[in-house]
Amino acid sequence: MNKGHRGKSIVAVLAAAVVCGVGVARAEVIDRVLAVVGGQLITLTDVIAARDLRLVAPPTGADPTRDLLSKLIDRELVLAEVERYAPPEPTADAVDAEVRRVRARFDSDEAFAAALVRSGIDEKHLRETLRQDLRIRAYLDQRFAAAGDRRAAAQEEWLGGLRRRGDVIDVYLPSR
Repeated sequence: MNKGHRGKSIVAVLAAAVVCGVGVARAEVIDRVLAVVGGQLITLTDVIAARDLRLVAPPTGADPTRDLLSKLIDRELVLAEVERYAPPEPTADAVDAEVRRVRARFDSDEAFAAALVRSGIDEKHLRETLRQDLRIRAYLDQRFAAAGDRRAAAQEEWLGGLRRRGDVIDVYLPSR
């Protein structure tokens, strides 16, 4: 084989290796950012955890991811208000009771553990989420105690104000 053919063969082999390598070296998506609320990321993992662990009301719309994401965006907006006014910290017993309530939603400890794995969170993260939920409830109970029968409407009106002035970047695009 002469030098010209050898050079062309080497170039052809390298080109084939590059082309084949491109197919193999695809990036794997580990998680997806769906929204940013006041600097806090809401990821697809967060939506999956909320769904699988039933941390928020079940989705009702045609796009369950959109529905759950909207609820998590609202939760972050409310949590930012909670941080500003610092309601009392829940007790460890109250957090333990919430963890037990979540566990009770599953037929077995194995099913609960599998849901945690699927959701990509551990029990420590779950406990922190439930602690925050208790703080949110305490804040809402304090803020809307006098609203009585009008409590739900007053909360929705207040939440609408948080949405309007909140720092929310929603980048979710439904799958086709």
